Amino acid sequence: MNDSANSTPGFLAPGVALPFLLVALIWGSTWFVITGQIGDVPASWSVAWRFVLATPAMFLVAMVMRKSLRIGAAGHWLALAVGVAQFCGNYNFVYRAEMHLTSGIVAVMIGLLLVPNAILARVLLGQPITWRFGIGSMIAIAGLALLLLHEAHEAPLGGKVLLGTVFALIAMLCASVSNVIQANETGKALPMVSLLSWAMLYGTLADVGIAWATSGPPVIPHDPTYWLGTAYLAILGSVVTFPLYYTLIRQLGAGKAAYNGVTVIIVAMLISTVFEGYRWSLLAVAGAALATVGLVVALRARSPSR
Repeated sequence: MNDSANSTPGFLAPGVALPFLLVALIWGSTWFVITGQIGDVPASWSVAWRFVLATPAMFLVAMVMRKSLRIGAAGHWLALAVGVAQFCGNYNFVYRAEMHLTSGIVAVMIGLLLVPNAILARVLLGQPITWRFGIGSMIAIAGLALLLLHEAHEAPLGGKVLLGTVFALIAMLCASVSNVIQANETGKALPMVSLLSWAMLYGTLADVGIAWATSGPPVIPHDPTYWLGTAYLAILGSVVTFPLYYTLIRQLGAGKAAYNGVTVIIVAMLISTVFEGYRWSLLAVAGAALATVGLVVALRARSPSR
């Protein structure tokens, strides 16, 4: 990227504010939509159906944008790794986490993605971690701990909050691995939509294989509401938002674009309050405030141009 500090547009610049809000609203709502995809249909098959719909649409986007789908052997190996980590591991564990935690809490946990991102980037790419980032991360983790404590108090008898927390943490680590490895030299040389298209294809194949192995033959629901939700997650939640978000990264820089994650959390928590009956307590309010402040402090420690 050739962005400089002087040429980086602001959040209110034309072409920035609308995509920023659109991504935040869509991704913030997907956490709740996922709750309608689990229950009657095994979580693994719901993930598989989501990307069975999303993958051809992503290839279509790449062709409409006239991006070459020839990514070479190294590109395919990277796409395979990204697909298995992001579109298989991450989503399979997110769906399972939401079987035990409210969608807003899972969104907050995934919002802490920047912590393992920074650690892995330090180990694999040699990027430094600043003291401000460390302080902000600790504040955010403390806030998350309060939210999970509130969740444990509110959970019905037999509720598996700990299991849901473990699933969400694994999902976060899978997404973090995907985020960091696609920042290597091979990933930088490839058009993002081309890499995402192949990654989704490989992830979808892995999703179908895992679903068949863990839940048996395909489960095809007949409820039109289920398929509307799946289409929303596939097209808006995946195909539309990923290119928009990576465009924001190129316009604002990775640091400023990452503030979208804080907005997503706010939207997700509001939706969870309205539609899932999430009950706020002093503990939950303090936790949400700490998590948000910590994320902002940590994000401000990152260079917008990196």
